[in-house]
This record gives sequence, structure tokens and C-alpha cells, in this order.
Amino acid sequence: MFTVRLDARECSDQSKIDDFLNQAQTGFLGLSDGKLPYVVPLNFVWRNGAIYFHGAEEGRKASVIESNNEACFTVSENYGTITHSVPAHTDTAYMSVMIFGKAEYVSDREEAHAAMQALLDKYVAGYYKDPLARAHLERYRSSKGSATHVCKVTCESLTAKENAAVEGKMYKQSQTVRNV
Repeated sequence: MFTVRLDARECSDQSKIDDFLNQAQTGFLGLSDGKLPYVVPLNFVWRNGAIYFHGAEEGRKASVIESNNEACFTVSENYGTITHSVPAHTDTAYMSVMIFGKAEYVSDREEAHAAMQALLDKYVAGYYKDPLARAHLERYRSSKGSATHVCKVTCESLTAKENAAVEGKMYKQSQTVRNV
């Protein structure tokens, strides 16, 4: 579908991509209702080639997904600034992944429950002594009375980029280089 313009930054190591997606804390779901773009930050889990997240059954995100479920989910982490003696060569250490696919609500209760449990395991590992109750999704209501739905973006294509940190070159605040 899409390619990374700067080949030297492309990451095709699926194990590295999986590790990155498993540790990253925030992703950005990009949607369009045909008129306006809509991007929302979310907690998420990467499981079985899909991004899973949850939300209310009503609201802007749900409405946009119903009208156009084409989605892009982006995760990016900034690891710092790489200094260089030539200011124009100063760079950023980072990794980013963009996943393209269709956003859809998970109708299979077992899959939805497993995704919710995976979210708990990721964000509050070890906090609850018991696993999530199977009836949680049916019973839980938001403060506005809306049911919780689990949604997923199944990866149809993916691009990943990285620029590794360079030891000894990473910027530290209060560090100064005097130009000669």
C-alpha cells in the first residue's frame, strides 16, 4: 500500500515491531467521516495482527467508524535528540508504526473479553487478583449510560520507521557546544 520514503529508516523486523507495539502506551486512531479527519489518542493492545481498543457505543468515534471504517492507527515514541557538530544534521531518535486497515466492532464475546483482559494486563499488570469477569462487557455502563464496545483495526498493511539513539551523541539539557 504505502512505503517508507527514506529506506534507511524503514524497520521490517517484525519481532522489533511487535515488541515496540507491546510496550508503547498511547496510539492514535485516524479516521475520516468523508468531510473532516478525526484522530483520537487511545490505550491499545496489539494481538494477533490487530490493534484492539475499547470505547462507548455512542459518540463521535462510533459515528465516524459507522460511516467510514477505513482507519490508520499510529504509534510513535521519541527517544531524544541526536546532536551533531553541524546544526543542520541534528536529528531525532525515534520509532513509529502506522497500521492501515478497517475499524470494526468485535462481536465475538470471547475475543472481546480476551482483548479487555489484555488491556488490563498491559496497563495495570498484577493489580487485580482475579481476571476480568466474563459478564463485564454486558454489565458495564459509562457515566452517560453507554455500553462499552471493543473495537479492532486488523492490519492490512503496516509501515515502520526508526532512527536509533546514538550513544554519546544524545542531547542532555544544559549541554553546550561552542561554535569555533
